[in-house]
Amino acid sequence: MATNRKLGKTTDIRLAMLKTQVTDLIFHGQIETTAARAKEVQSIAEKLIALAIREKDNFETVDCKVVKAKVDSNGNKVTELTKSKNGNEFLKVVKEETTEKRQKDMPSRLNARRLMMKSLNKVKDAEGNAVDLTAKLFNEIAPKYEGRQGGYTRIIKVGQRRGDAAEVAILKLV
Repeated sequence: MATNRKLGKTTDIRLAMLKTQVTDLIFHGQIETTAARAKEVQSIAEKLIALAIREKDNFETVDCKVVKAKVDSNGNKVTELTKSKNGNEFLKVVKEETTEKRQKDMPSRLNARRLMMKSLNKVKDAEGNAVDLTAKLFNEIAPKYEGRQGGYTRIIKVGQRRGDAAEVAILKLV
């Protein structure tokens, strides 16, 4: 019977650690950790990548009506002076309605996106902007590995750690 490694941690701590390491692997492309942890993270990451490859083209493009504030050439919102019912004057932002083409996920891709979001943490880049790792999986990583039948990651053993002599490995996306 195949079971997961316990890695010397309680269940909640182990799952949080693995979730963090999978997130770092997808975000950075490689991580350095112990060999046992690398094997567990590799299993989770390969499942996510396989899911992304399977569902990467499962969407439809739809036209969507969008109401936005009208912007002038300097990038400022255009306002107009209006009067309220009781006679007070105030500035009102001018709105314009446009249509945009957007991707609408099919049900199985939406389910895959939610499964990925359950297995990954939210990440911010160096400037503090949120990074959508599910979009990165669908748009960057899945096309890269589209022709492969598994083997999306590689474990390279580095040696022993100095403090506790644990076997250290680098887990990287191929």
